Amino acid sequence: MSLTGHLQIIWMENSSAHTERLLSIQTLPSSLRNAKTTSIMISSKAYAALDSKTPLQPYNLSRRSVGPNDVHIEILYCGVCHSDLHQARNEWGGSLYPMVPGHEIVGRVVEAGSQVSRFKAGDIAAVGVIVDSCRHCNPCKQDLEQYCIEAPTVTYNGYERDGKTLSQGGYSTNIVTNQHFVLRVDPGSDLKAVAPLLCAGITTWSPLRHLKVGKGMRVAVAGLGGLGHMGLKFAVSLGAEVTLISTSHEKEKDARRLGAHNFINVKDSAALKKFNCYFDVILNTISAPHDYKTYLDLLTLNGTMAIVGLPPEAQTVSPFSLLTNRRSIMGSCIGGIKETQEMLDYCAANNIVSDVEVIPMQQINEAFERMQKGDVRYRFVIDLAS
Repeated sequence: MSLTGHLQIIWMENSSAHTERLLSIQTLPSSLRNAKTTSIMISSKAYAALDSKTPLQPYNLSRRSVGPNDVHIEILYCGVCHSDLHQARNEWGGSLYPMVPGHEIVGRVVEAGSQVSRFKAGDIAAVGVIVDSCRHCNPCKQDLEQYCIEAPTVTYNGYERDGKTLSQGGYSTNIVTNQHFVLRVDPGSDLKAVAPLLCAGITTWSPLRHLKVGKGMRVAVAGLGGLGHMGLKFAVSLGAEVTLISTSHEKEKDARRLGAHNFINVKDSAALKKFNCYFDVILNTISAPHDYKTYLDLLTLNGTMAIVGLPPEAQTVSPFSLLTNRRSIMGSCIGGIKETQEMLDYCAANNIVSDVEVIPMQQINEAFERMQKGDVRYRFVIDLAS
């Protein structure tokens, strides 16, 4: 389970109160292209899970009309997060159908509402894991909308703030989102490789920034997958000495290609002994069952293990693992809109993107099966032109 899955669970626990592809911008009629608001619903072609047992299939839905503060985006690319599979198959419980997954969205603005000042038709824009929040609780006021006390509105498998309209995600040709939750993207970036930054990127960026990772620090990244490969890239870029921890020697070559300075196979007791009490930070991206003590023993004085991957069962931690060296365990869940924009800007300035495999929409079910087997390096991205 990923941290976005945890966010979905929080939403389900706290949300009782909220009980043909569009034409490109170049070919839209000028009357629509220049309109300030649109009063009609917007049709969207999508792939949806209609229940937990059957494969995703073509589905037509209607997006809300563009309000004064809304941005209508033609979706170009959407990343495939592991949480998409979990929720489509109801593996965490509480899934809402029909469900259009997808929360790693990059596209082109078709229309901006009359009060939108940050976007105009033709701009490249993005939408991530959340599309609304209460905006008045303490976390929201601190630009930490992901921790909204009333629960944020997730991009799919949730309800809009009206408590009755299902939110539907990016496995579709378009989306309409409030401008506050729309992000700017450098149009010169590799857009398909930018898409996973909206979840895998911000999920790993946020804890590294919170822990002030930088030059002179020793950082380990546990696990090399969609999250781990981004955490590794970020930690290296921020100037830390970075070590990749894995259960397989097969990951070492790729880890070093991505910038890792060291590699530890947790099955190698000599390697573990060499790095005992060594790291300032461990970014734990592992979603499979594992022994936290093995990793905590690698932390130096005042070291912190940041959890962003969620194993299926509860983990046991001995207090002695924490008392030794005054160690800490912290959790982190995606990032707020301000921080996500900072991450996107940093990536554009430092040429950081995800390693992706692009697929047509029609191959999503095959991609789900491959993803479950770990057969992707490191993120599938859907080309919505398909």
